[in-house]
Amino acid sequence: MDNLEKEFETVVREHRSTIYTVCYMFSNDADEVADLFQETLINMWKGFARFRGESDVKTWIWRVALNTCITAERKKKRRGDEIPLSMDINLFEDNDYDTRQIRMLRERIMLLGHFDRAIVLLWLENLSYEDIGAIVGISAKNVSVRLVRIREQLKRMSNTKNNSHGQKG
Repeated sequence: MDNLEKEFETVVREHRSTIYTVCYMFSNDADEVADLFQETLINMWKGFARFRGESDVKTWIWRVALNTCITAERKKKRRGDEIPLSMDINLFEDNDYDTRQIRMLRERIMLLGHFDRAIVLLWLENLSYEDIGAIVGISAKNVSVRLVRIREQLKRMSNTKNNSHGQKG
């Protein structure tokens, strides 16, 4: 194994949870998440030799992972609906309170556009507005403004869902 391969392996090992998190936010299917993860690794490897360290490696990984997932989602929409193969096993199922809350938040985030979803995901990872801006290509001030709008949008989704469930006359 040459030095470049060793360096790549180290980077992947250190940042695999970041890569997985991005992939997880772009799919409801465990197999598709695994495919997105693999595709992200392939894209990272293709560009790794050209990565010059002008930005933080984590910023570069976020950008590659987000671009990979967004591109895959666009291709999927162009192909149309697919009929999934079901094995009647859902590894995403867990019914404790925290998991239900996370699932509800994830469902609402999945309704956002690609760009807003990416911003929320980066924010949930506690990245600074400057880092988020560097990854998605906007200013830190624009990140702040967009996050306010996104939070309001998610709040409206929450209120709409709550009003449609518990209100009886």
